Amino acid sequence: MEKIYERSPVLSPDAVSGFCPGCFHSTIHKIFAEVFDEMGLGKSPICVYGIGCCGNGTFYHDLNSMETAHGRAAAVATALKRTNPDRVVFSYQGDGDLAAIGLSETIYAANRGENITVIFVNNGTYGMTGGQMAPTTLVGQKATTAPKGRDPEEVGYPLHIPELLNSLKTPYYLARVTCTTPANIKKAKAALKKAIQYQIDGKGYSMVEFLCNCPTNWGMTPLESMDYINETVMKEYPLGVIRDKGEEEAKKEK
Repeated sequence: MEKIYERSPVLSPDAVSGFCPGCFHSTIHKIFAEVFDEMGLGKSPICVYGIGCCGNGTFYHDLNSMETAHGRAAAVATALKRTNPDRVVFSYQGDGDLAAIGLSETIYAANRGENITVIFVNNGTYGMTGGQMAPTTLVGQKATTAPKGRDPEEVGYPLHIPELLNSLKTPYYLARVTCTTPANIKKAKAALKKAIQYQIDGKGYSMVEFLCNCPTNWGMTPLESMDYINETVMKEYPLGVIRDKGEEEAKKEK
């Protein structure tokens, strides 16, 4: 009998997912596990987890990893990469971790061009701690700390992190993807594979932002949450490549 599928060894064989039903975290985990397998990296990458739902990955992955203080994943990933330059080092962070308390570390790691890969999971809420408003919460979107919806006159507008980093000279690759359809999952996987390859090639800082759902705190079914991303979230955060210096350099060579 021909084997057509097997579980990636990067994913712990004994772990049972504790993520809420329909949450994209599980899908993103599978994506990067498959990327490592296909690139022949196996269990060698080092993962730096941010606090929050992202930190649950320590239970589900068979990788060398470190869970950091809230917001400090970029700084820790920097140290790990500089001391282990032959290893792939990536951070796995949510919007509260990366875009709020960790925004300074995010900007300066990108500005230094650190040769790391950042997986940024943006679900527009503090998923683990009760659904508070995050830096990426949409205007009008309700949260436990914004029961009437985000008011930009009171708290400002949602942050667009890859676009913010695109104002810097050094980031090499910046992209935004999601997991709402098989086609989008395929594109997300390709984007992450490219980001990892750029790190292997020593090109510098890359970020892949995943638009993620949070059915529990959004008060939606998983299917409703996917429709919400497709119909509402993507209007604020359009999918696509924000910067790809590799493609730009290839065009110049032609």
